[in-house]
Amino acid sequence: MRQAGKTAMSDSQSPGQITGAQSLIRSLENAGVENIFGIPGGAILPAYDPLMDSSAIRHILVRHEQGAGHAAQGYAAASGKVGVCMATSGPGATNLVTPLADAHMDSVPMVAVTGQVGASMIGTDAFQEADIRGITMPITKHNFLVTDPADIPRTVAEAFHIASTGRPGPVLVDVAKSALQAMTSFDWPTEISMAGYRPVTRPHSKQIREAARLILESRRPVLYVGGGVIRARASQELRALAEFTGMPVVTTLMARGAFPDSHAQHLGMPGMHGTVAAVAGLQKSDLIISLGARFDDRVTGNLDSFAPHAKVIHADIDPAEIGKNRYTDVPIVGDCREVISDLLVALRAEAEQGTTGDYEGWVAFLSGVKASYPLGYDTPADGSLAPQLVLERLGRIAGPESIYCAGVGQHQMWAAHYVGYENPNTWINSGGLGTMGYAVPAAMGAKVAMPGSTVWAIDGDGCFQMTNQELATCAINDIPIKVAIINNESLGMVRQWQTLFYNERYSNTDLHSKRIPDFVKLADAYGCVGLSCDNPDDVDATIEKAMAIDDQPVVVDFRVHRDAMVWPMVAAGTSNDEIKYARDLAPDFDEDDI
Repeated sequence: MRQAGKTAMSDSQSPGQITGAQSLIRSLENAGVENIFGIPGGAILPAYDPLMDSSAIRHILVRHEQGAGHAAQGYAAASGKVGVCMATSGPGATNLVTPLADAHMDSVPMVAVTGQVGASMIGTDAFQEADIRGITMPITKHNFLVTDPADIPRTVAEAFHIASTGRPGPVLVDVAKSALQAMTSFDWPTEISMAGYRPVTRPHSKQIREAARLILESRRPVLYVGGGVIRARASQELRALAEFTGMPVVTTLMARGAFPDSHAQHLGMPGMHGTVAAVAGLQKSDLIISLGARFDDRVTGNLDSFAPHAKVIHADIDPAEIGKNRYTDVPIVGDCREVISDLLVALRAEAEQGTTGDYEGWVAFLSGVKASYPLGYDTPADGSLAPQLVLERLGRIAGPESIYCAGVGQHQMWAAHYVGYENPNTWINSGGLGTMGYAVPAAMGAKVAMPGSTVWAIDGDGCFQMTNQELATCAINDIPIKVAIINNESLGMVRQWQTLFYNERYSNTDLHSKRIPDFVKLADAYGCVGLSCDNPDDVDATIEKAMAIDDQPVVVDFRVHRDAMVWPMVAAGTSNDEIKYARDLAPDFDEDDI
């Protein structure tokens, strides 16, 4: 009888000897892997045989390798564990390029295992050969090519260590088929020591003291919170710091849920489609405390005019991010959780000595901006369905304990604003790379990671048509995700730019998605429940019907008003001072009120 978590030994093996393929599966088991998303093929096939014998690992057969990669991302983002995907050589591996790039941009811990042609055939343009290590070098945290089966355990251990420590990210392990077929012994390393890789997690006490001094001296500070706070699981520490100091908080697209939307100190999301209050908070500040954020262009707008009077405290676990885009007055290298904890200790010590910050006027000014320019939208004059209403009601009915996944575009921005996030790891999206087709497979991975949670994929009709084949994976493997298609029959964000900047010349953005395909029939064909809604009066009942179905995936086609736009908006390349809260409408606030 085969033991749990062990692979069978063939009659030709010597005692203590196993194949490289068996060593790979045993290594993955030792790394704590419970789920793999993948597709077999020639070069990786030797690994799939012992994988069948593993009682510790569930393999989920996806319909496209891109789906495997995004599912591994969703799994990682929802659980905090390393997501794992597997593919064969050549096109199987190259189909993982987009998920790897996406994970690299958004700091998602992921290990991709790929098969490679035999070692003697590498470089000969063999069938299904691609230099996937060279291809992915710029978009992975690290990658390996394994040609010696003896190296498999150590390489897998190092891959998981690298992916999950420091700034998380994707690691590729490319294993030659010859190494999988060769005989070897299994030796799992008891410790990992890699020369040149020792991420700093503890912040320097001198930098903490200097940061505390600037915070106490400032009169207009803002906590600029990025996805690093989510990855560091530092939400509780962030809330303690914010509430102790009274400083206003903005959360980036990658940090939604790190600080409750309902909290009085929260100004919302900053940036190109950020709230007026969040954008004003950064622009008018005299001190930005950046925690796990990277001053990317979608937040800063034109860098030369971004927060012109602000000093910067920049805390990040990746020293390469500090000062990359904006000069930093106080750099702090360290894990966000430890940085925030140490800052709070330092500020409490100052408070015990009678020194606290004075932000009363600043808080009052921003509260006024927030009240004067809240998020809002127009109800379509023709009585059709507003997409913002759909997401507002979805967030209210599904609740803040549900997990929401989105791709990129208008639906992503509306979801970021209108769902309402109270908890970390409940908003999963493609932030840095902006990948169409991300939502459905990411939701699948999140549901596998968190089977007790309701998981909604919020997708545009364009995005949905890129990866909806993974509905088959969900239906067959009992992964009951729910999909809300925000169907405006267009590449919506591109159409919005064409409306605003290209004289309404709609070149190649009309998808005809309210006619072809029929999403309800498509859902049914994939073994899912298909629903549709085009009347505002039916939104609640439709969402509640979807929520009541727990034994199979549900797809809801919300047929929304075509010309709805995302507001507020800062046009690309312009100053955040030029923010519009609706078309041709700019906020009017007086700095003298601060």
